[in-house]
Amino acid sequence: MQLPSVFIFNWIFLLALFPVAFFWLRRAWRIGVRRDFSEVALKKGMAPPDAERYAPYEMLINLAGGLVMVGVLVAVLGFQALASDQWIAVAGVTLWLKLFASFALSRQAHGIGKKKAAPER
Repeated sequence: MQLPSVFIFNWIFLLALFPVAFFWLRRAWRIGVRRDFSEVALKKGMAPPDAERYAPYEMLINLAGGLVMVGVLVAVLGFQALASDQWIAVAGVTLWLKLFASFALSRQAHGIGKKKAAPER
């Protein structure tokens, strides 16, 4: 038997999946369809100079994360196909993997370390 507080936190986490899935899918739509690269591989709020190069990767990361979250929501609310521990595990792992993948992509796009100044001639 679960405690009432655990039950409430599970519902709060489930309801938080709605805006998370919406923002990730909206970001994938903006990158893939609208060709808006202003949110690609952000580091300190700045996109890299060659954001178009990293756009497909960022789009796939956001699309995969958003679709998994929508799948979890449909499975839990629509079909009641997943137990509490299962959907929390899937949603949590997806959340962390998406965050780590976006972080790694942003560091790859911006380069590691400080930028060296171009030598003057």
